[in-house]
Amino acid sequence: MGKYSDDKLGRAKKRVDELKGFYIHLTVYVVINAFILVNIALQSINFWQWGHFFTLFFWGIGLLVHAAVAFQFNPLFGKNWEERQIKKYMDKDREEANKFS
Repeated sequence: MGKYSDDKLGRAKKRVDELKGFYIHLTVYVVINAFILVNIALQSINFWQWGHFFTLFFWGIGLLVHAAVAFQFNPLFGKNWEERQIKKYMDKDREEANKFS
């Protein structure tokens, strides 16, 4: 295999590992939080106290961040943003070059 093929294979393996890690994280999140919620319900504790949802909520935020990284979702710095920035800097360089011609 050539260097290009090895690089592509390495990137593909890394991507699969990232997705696998996310799915493992999601599974653990669902299992643990289901256990916590069932435990709260069975103990007849006031279910709607906010303290019981800290784990669910904050771990959920972490899970969303993990999902964004794993699925390469970035609404702030997406492909369109990159293209606009490249065009902006190319135009700026062109203007500076035209000043000296």
